[in-house]
Amino acid sequence: MAPSVAVENLNPKVLKCEYAVRGEIVIHAQRLQQQLQTQPGSLPFDEILYCNIGNPQSLGQQPVTFFREVLALCDHPSLLEKEETKSLFSADAISRAKRILSTIPGRATGAYSHSQGIKGLRDAIAAGIALRDGFPANADDIFVTDGASPGVHMMMQLLLRDEKDGILCPIPQYPLYSASIALHGGTLIPYYLDEKTGWGLEISELKKQLEDARSKGIDVRALVVINPGNPTGQVLAEDNQCDIVRFCKNEGLVLLADEVYQENIYVDDKKFNSFKKIARSIGYGEDDLPLVSFQSVSKGYYGECGKRGGYMEITGFSASVREQVYKIASVNLCSNITGQILASLIMNPPKEGDESYAAYKAEKDGILQSLARRAKALEDAFNNLEGISCNKAEGAMYLFPQIHLPQKAIEAAKAAKKAPDAFYALRLLEATGIVVVPGSGFGQAFHEAFMAEYRD
Repeated sequence: MAPSVAVENLNPKVLKCEYAVRGEIVIHAQRLQQQLQTQPGSLPFDEILYCNIGNPQSLGQQPVTFFREVLALCDHPSLLEKEETKSLFSADAISRAKRILSTIPGRATGAYSHSQGIKGLRDAIAAGIALRDGFPANADDIFVTDGASPGVHMMMQLLLRDEKDGILCPIPQYPLYSASIALHGGTLIPYYLDEKTGWGLEISELKKQLEDARSKGIDVRALVVINPGNPTGQVLAEDNQCDIVRFCKNEGLVLLADEVYQENIYVDDKKFNSFKKIARSIGYGEDDLPLVSFQSVSKGYYGECGKRGGYMEITGFSASVREQVYKIASVNLCSNITGQILASLIMNPPKEGDESYAAYKAEKDGILQSLARRAKALEDAFNNLEGISCNKAEGAMYLFPQIHLPQKAIEAAKAAKKAPDAFYALRLLEATGIVVVPGSGFGQAFHEAFMAEYRD
């Protein structure tokens, strides 16, 4: 009898889904790591260095003290009754923990919450957004999520009915988007960032890809913009953002704004502006443009990847549509409470005059300066290597260098039935222990050209 569960009878949407930052290269790295543990000295390196994903604390970045103090007090509120706590924790961390606990039913971080997130924490997030943008924000627009990824999945569930529904996504793109679109049965409509202009986003390219998709009968529902860029590291100029907002308004598209790297800006001539701020600044109100903004506690200077906190702010949707978003959120009951607390803290950190402010600012500035310094050092190193070029690192946590492989390497990759960049990444891992993600995992154009040649 044939097995009841086999690859051949699995959901084809799952088989189509790929997630390169945790894909083949990383799986092979984990095998090599096991080999190092069982057979020390059997490989030409002593450890695996995972550069495949932004995971700062795994590489030694320390958490922000104020955030962890508040979390500790919230998770163990009996500490607030002990006299010695006053000498171990800052006064503003104690007062913040008390304030947060007062908003949690039963003061219990181990209990379920409202499916959108605890109201008091959503109030704090909305206040932080309003302070950042200079425009009002409403707690009812906030859905607190386990990192930004569940929010992205929720929106794909909402928008994608079948393969005739499409989402415009940047290429190169963070593979969360291609994976989520595949899982939910839609079609990814690529628009290509221009490497020659520092990964520029051209409206003409958006129009071209939109018109091409519509000519094929695809109903394009939304545009994904990642700013600062992942994996490309560019920061959009304000006038470019204005053009993008007008494009979405004119074409009837939902704007899905991935803004999780908003704290990571490394150049003096660029700054982060949320798409909501841009939309309000050019006169678009709540009813003019459906907009979803994603934020996460995993990035920025906080790097709390394992705490799984984040939120999405939804504006421009009707009450009946918002009810459906809430229904999707309620299927998972709620996001974890630790992540909810952290999401409120990153949007409302210590202010000048607070006891923790000086230490908090020193930690924040030190982390961001370190990230900027390392990004610049890596950019310079790439550009000084033969056969490698790399655009300037403006923001986010990544560099996307172009590697010019010799023809023999390309032929060897073809013989191994692999894209050249994947072949290179595997050889790099086996020689050095360094884990990188091939550009083809982000949909970069060279991969498509190679695969077309290989198929022929």
